[in-house]
Amino acid sequence: DLEKEQLKTLKKVVKRFENGLPLKDLAQIIEILNLCAEKMNKQEAFTEPLCELIKLCGLPFQKKKLSDEVGYSKAVSKSIAQLGYLMRVPSSEVRIQICKCVVSFYNTELPRKLLSGYQPTSANYKIQMAELGGLAETLVLSLALVENQLTEKLWVLKALQHLSSSGVNCRLMMKAQAASRLCLYLNGVDPSGQLLFRSSEILWNLLENTSKEEVVNQLSSLECVHALKEVFVDLLMHGFRHYDRQLRNDLLVVATLLAENPAASMIESGFAKLLIVLATFTEVKIPNPLVKGLKLTYSYEDFELKKLLLNVIRVLSKDPSVSLSLQLLSENDVMPALLYYVKPNQKPGFHDWSAAQYEELQLHAIAVLASVAPLLVDKYLSCQANTLLLVFLEWCIGQDPFLGQGNSFHGTGGRGNKLAQMRCSLRVLRSVVSLYDDAVNVNLCDQGAISQLLDILKYAANKSKEKEDAILLEIQADILFLLSALCENDLHRKELFSYEGVDILITFIQMDPKKLHSELGHNCLLLSALDCLWSCVVGCYIAEDYFLEKQGIFLLLDLLALKQKNLCNIILGILVEFCDNPKTTSHISTWRGEKDQTAANLLIQLWRQEELDLGVKRDRYGRIVDMKRPIASSFQKQQEVIPMPANCPSIAIMEISENIRAKLYSLLCKLGFENLPGLSAKDCVTLAIIRHYIDFKVGEVWSEMCAELKEEFRPVTSDEEALKVISEAAEDTGRMVAALQAEVLESQHHQEMQEEEKTYTKIQAIHKQREMVNKSWKNFLTRTSNYEALKKAKRLQEKSVEACRSKSKTQNGAVHSTDIKGLGTTV
Repeated sequence: DLEKEQLKTLKKVVKRFENGLPLKDLAQIIEILNLCAEKMNKQEAFTEPLCELIKLCGLPFQKKKLSDEVGYSKAVSKSIAQLGYLMRVPSSEVRIQICKCVVSFYNTELPRKLLSGYQPTSANYKIQMAELGGLAETLVLSLALVENQLTEKLWVLKALQHLSSSGVNCRLMMKAQAASRLCLYLNGVDPSGQLLFRSSEILWNLLENTSKEEVVNQLSSLECVHALKEVFVDLLMHGFRHYDRQLRNDLLVVATLLAENPAASMIESGFAKLLIVLATFTEVKIPNPLVKGLKLTYSYEDFELKKLLLNVIRVLSKDPSVSLSLQLLSENDVMPALLYYVKPNQKPGFHDWSAAQYEELQLHAIAVLASVAPLLVDKYLSCQANTLLLVFLEWCIGQDPFLGQGNSFHGTGGRGNKLAQMRCSLRVLRSVVSLYDDAVNVNLCDQGAISQLLDILKYAANKSKEKEDAILLEIQADILFLLSALCENDLHRKELFSYEGVDILITFIQMDPKKLHSELGHNCLLLSALDCLWSCVVGCYIAEDYFLEKQGIFLLLDLLALKQKNLCNIILGILVEFCDNPKTTSHISTWRGEKDQTAANLLIQLWRQEELDLGVKRDRYGRIVDMKRPIASSFQKQQEVIPMPANCPSIAIMEISENIRAKLYSLLCKLGFENLPGLSAKDCVTLAIIRHYIDFKVGEVWSEMCAELKEEFRPVTSDEEALKVISEAAEDTGRMVAALQAEVLESQHHQEMQEEEKTYTKIQAIHKQREMVNKSWKNFLTRTSNYEALKKAKRLQEKSVEACRSKSKTQNGAVHSTDIKGLGTTV
């Protein structure tokens, strides 16, 4: 009768703790649960008390003191973990009760009665202990035990659905491969639909609360992708409820994430092809068995489906290394389907889409076209995409009434206008033109793209005068890039650009420098304009001469005088190229900046600033310090000797392209190093270094060669002597320049001394004059206050007058008295 006594005792225990288990007794209760589980193998009578005890674990635990929750946390977490291990018991009732117990953790209702002297634990205490004990991982593993029992499986999924609301539990579930396990259950047989609902809900929680990459990796197997495809197709073809369509779209988002992973079996499973066909079947009327009998409504869920399908095309085009993706995109008429939207918007709406919905689809399709077009150039040309885009752009700047909705992400800034359509279309052209494919560019230019782009640029520039925003600035920058790419290395296209294009570029170069620090994109626009100037004007004498007539060189030098790092390099490059035109140097020499600054002075200042940034050693007067490596930067000096192949540039050579000194040297060579106006002695000291830049750079290269030779082997005597002579010649150049700099400074010092003496002499003369004035004034005062002094002064005056008279008598001439009678003053 032992089992009967045990069953009676178990009933007493259940009755005793019907309002909740005390924390201090929980470990013993769990031990009893394990004993009952062992007994069940022989006696099924223990099933009921076991389920009752498990139900008690679902009630809030009871604590005596506030500190009990922390004090018993280790024991409680282990006890809750044991509940998960009880899933091994081969009893449907026990397993379902365990799941119900876990679900009850999330029930915040308190029991009606409490144990005397106890309080319930906090609402989240059990949830935290479940996380600590790793219950979620155990339940995921238990799915293998209930794989063939639908009811038990649904209860386990329900428990996991609650547990997956926590990031900690989601990470534990991922350790047990929860994503791949759940994906395989998506297309399981379940008339109620709960299996699909709960599994997809848990997958979403895993994606939100853990690493997306890890979830995607688990879902990338062929079996998982195939299961996802089957359930998606089933919902697509037979799901007519609002909920079915929502769930279908959710699964399509998961499929999109999988498509971003090259390792996923999207192509092998046929899922990628299905999605591409679904994305294009309404635009391209080609019979396809994959979509036979499928009709999309114009509900909001189907609208979202359409956008998601277009996004799948974009995702598949992101990895051009996957040739199968490109083949699928090419074979399934993706290009014609996307170009279907490149036409003026019809009003109201299109088919049964509202006007706002159609505009959103249109902008989304054109944005996807920008990703696909560079990959399918042949298809792009065969569909006459350039023609369609140019006609569409013509509509964008036309007077046809159209009020854009501007609702979508791609429609930003397009409310009440056609700017969103213009922006997206220009992005498509930019994506294909940037390939520098002759067929594409010739096709564009043959249709008058240069003239049309200039018209659009003027339109956008005029709009920008009314109200500047980031969209308009981006449009202008994109057009300038297109013109640069089309005109580069083609003289005829540059001539087409010349007059009208130069006038527009001048307005951009005259931009207020204060705008360059705005966040709208003026800096990018100016750089695009300078790039366009370099590509579309330089090299064409007609355009160059017109630019010079418009005082463009003066404007470039005004920009250069701002000394902005991101502008200096490109402006100097343009000026160097422009100097091939013989008229340019006179313009540069004529320019005067603030405080009558000359171009030569500006260039030398930029050189000094560049050397300061590079860490080149100079003394306080700007003279050479290191005779062996006079122009080496601090970075160059830190580098160790690394033997390089003959076809690889060394550090001394690479350094030329990484700073602006070579361009400054080239410009000053064009201007000449003699008789440059507006230079101080300090400028002349720097100019002596610039003048010998090439000599110093050659010396650096020889120095590197010597170091590399010594690293590998010892040169023969004759070569060693030759290298020594070359090294000494480089040092001699440095000493010669240093001597010239000392001479310039000495001459300046001597000139300063002379100027100081002149200034001192002038000061002495001023002081002497003041003394004479003071003495005269003093004498005057004496004569006016002392009569004897006045008489004495009168006598001296008369004597002086008499002395200056001629001694010889004038014959036959009248003699006039010089005295004024009655005069009482000597003034």
